[in-house]
Amino acid sequence: MAENYSETNKRIAKNTLVLYLRMGVLMVIGFFTTRITLSALGVENYGIYNVVGGLVGMFSLISGSLSASISRFLTFGLGKGDLEHLKKVFGVSMNIQLSLALIIVIGVETVGLWFLNHKLVIPADRMFAANVVFQLSIGSFILGLLSMPYNAVLVAHEKMSAFAFMTLFEAGCKLLIVFVLLYVNGDKLILFATLLFAQGVISQLIYWIYCKIHFQECKYTFVKDKPMYREIFHFAGWNFIGCTAALLNDQGVNITLNLFFGPIVNTARGIGNQITGILAQFSGNFMTALNPQITKNYAMNELDRMQTLMFKGTKLSYYLFLIVSLPILLETNKVLMIWLGQSPEYTVGFARLAIILSLVNLLSNTLITAQLATGKLKIYQICVGGTLLLNLPISYVTLKLGGSPTSVMVVAIIIAQICMFLRLYFLRAMMGLSMRRFLKEVYLKVISVTALSLPVPLMAYLLMPDNLLRFIVVAVISVATTSAIVYNVGCDEGEKALVTRQVKKFKRILVRA
Repeated sequence: MAENYSETNKRIAKNTLVLYLRMGVLMVIGFFTTRITLSALGVENYGIYNVVGGLVGMFSLISGSLSASISRFLTFGLGKGDLEHLKKVFGVSMNIQLSLALIIVIGVETVGLWFLNHKLVIPADRMFAANVVFQLSIGSFILGLLSMPYNAVLVAHEKMSAFAFMTLFEAGCKLLIVFVLLYVNGDKLILFATLLFAQGVISQLIYWIYCKIHFQECKYTFVKDKPMYREIFHFAGWNFIGCTAALLNDQGVNITLNLFFGPIVNTARGIGNQITGILAQFSGNFMTALNPQITKNYAMNELDRMQTLMFKGTKLSYYLFLIVSLPILLETNKVLMIWLGQSPEYTVGFARLAIILSLVNLLSNTLITAQLATGKLKIYQICVGGTLLLNLPISYVTLKLGGSPTSVMVVAIIIAQICMFLRLYFLRAMMGLSMRRFLKEVYLKVISVTALSLPVPLMAYLLMPDNLLRFIVVAVISVATTSAIVYNVGCDEGEKALVTRQVKKFKRILVRA
């Protein structure tokens, strides 16, 4: 068993390394393309694209819950080593997705189209462009829907090199798209949406071809296994609550902000989310490599090993995000000035609160993976998903009472923290998760590390004049002090030994180079 654990750790490390190499390129491209896109489209068009795309995303409630179900059953099947079961899951998944595509198109082209043209706050002279973007967004959404089983197979098999290659390809396409925006005349918003749709078509074709060649289960057959349909729909039915809550928290709040403040505030929130989305790759890469192992360990009934992976994964993903996000949290104004030049009002507030929300949500990521692995969703989703659903109505009431646009982020942070404790409570009953161990080894550790990491860079930020030198000093001090505190306070002896070994390996590689 020790040898198996060693192989598992090596695979996680290898997959994480591949994903981090991908991330370095994506970060550079992501920051660069956002600046050019905002400049080429303009603040208003950028906000229109953000909110119209979000309106289409609202109709992914059902597909989101089924997608999580498909991923869970495929990964669980791999943990059991049952190829025939995998083939059945894939066939059932494709049948479900094809049916959903038809249902969602009908819903979007009726209710969604009416809401776009009669409720959203969009200037009259941009309504035609908004409708074109809406239709292209539907096309992109349906493509993604039909590709979900293939993408789930890719992640379940832990083929992160192929996954990394495809995301790099997509990032390169987006870089090409923004250059086209700069040099081609016409309606920039329509052109942007059209090119993104074309890129989506090409990407999905590559995914389909790769999976069909490399994975035996990715050959479509019509399956009539009623118990399996029932099992997946039962799982998805309860997971629907959580997916609904997640989408309403994001796109529902985005639409609410549009109704109160118009598309400019949507741009501010979109930029804030863009920053955290790029930063989240530091921790997200690690979690992408780790999540399949959590599900597979549950399938093999290795619950102690599963909990160890969960706790260490939560800590390490939090630390990685904290190291890169803390200097940006302090120097948000300077980052936005260097990155975008000028940004809409409220962008700084949205960006800072989005970083804090991401840190809070990171504490729940492995808990969510474990919850999906158990398949026991009914009571869990009623309580946790129900709590998350409160985000939208509370945000609406807050804005109605005169709250600022950024107040919706404060609501989201408070609810996210409550939900973390609810997840711990239910996982204790589902799989014997030790709440005391999580609070001691994870929660108190990350709070201590965060509290100790803040004073020194904050002092530099407050005492130095606002210029480029302060930005550099704060960034260097923040990364150095946070890294040192993570190592000395946040890691146990085993984790310290692992870090030391990896640093020595890295030094040897540099010497040889």
